[in-house]
Amino acid sequence: MLDHQLLDGPMWGEGETREAVRPLAQSAQPVVLADVGDGDGDDRIVADGQDLARVGADGRRRWRHHCAGKPHEAHVSADRLLALTYSLDYHAWGFLGPALLFDLDSGRLIAQLRGERGVAVNGGRFLLGLEGYDNFDTWLHDRDGNLLTTWRSYGHYVPDPDGTVRVVECDRKLPTASRVVRLLPDGAIERGPQLSDPTVPSPVVLPDGTIVLLDAGVLHAVDPHLQDTVLAELFPVPPRETWRFSGELSLTDDRLTVTLRERSTEVPISYVTRSWTLSLVFAEGA
Repeated sequence: MLDHQLLDGPMWGEGETREAVRPLAQSAQPVVLADVGDGDGDDRIVADGQDLARVGADGRRRWRHHCAGKPHEAHVSADRLLALTYSLDYHAWGFLGPALLFDLDSGRLIAQLRGERGVAVNGGRFLLGLEGYDNFDTWLHDRDGNLLTTWRSYGHYVPDPDGTVRVVECDRKLPTASRVVRLLPDGAIERGPQLSDPTVPSPVVLPDGTIVLLDAGVLHAVDPHLQDTVLAELFPVPPRETWRFSGELSLTDDRLTVTLRERSTEVPISYVTRSWTLSLVFAEGA
């Protein structure tokens, strides 16, 4: 461990105005959601409010689509583009909007799908996942939006070179039944280590495919074979109080930064933020 920091204070500074964060707030500048390699410089998929566009390396717009909601995430597979959007109106699923499947070259809308998280797999196919209201599911769609396979699993997706996908599950239940699992092509699920936190933050993936994740204050490494190794016990999070903690991981070269934010049980609400910086040693040839 290279560094450890502790910050203590209220959620808002003294005298600051409390303002709700809305996912539809307009960005000051267009946002690049994905890069597209076309052999002649790199194109970009850019969101500007409700507009989604493919922009060439020369700055020229190849196509534009005005979406019903606000695009905030994009994934590219072969000649297909999947864009996740926020809804303009609050509804039973919050601000969840449709997942839009496009022809990457022409910008033609092919299908409107449903999912909160997505990831590209090979051949113009995509995984979409959704949790809540009896949903805890991941769906595989082909290049035309047709449903191919369904798994009873949902969370953070990690595609692997062999064509399978690992999932760091998030079921938002206490006690949680979440695990790190592998989605198999026939719809079966290979189950790996049990998790303690029902809302594990997004993991990082090392060059050798190892997933590093923060689970209830404990840093784990899960290899491509779903073998689990505890890297560090950073902070003891009570099993029934995981809802008070939120974490974040970021990896820059061989430096892993782990942030853990703890919410108080008293009112007015305050937060303690703990941060660790660790040096990772990669296996030779990774």
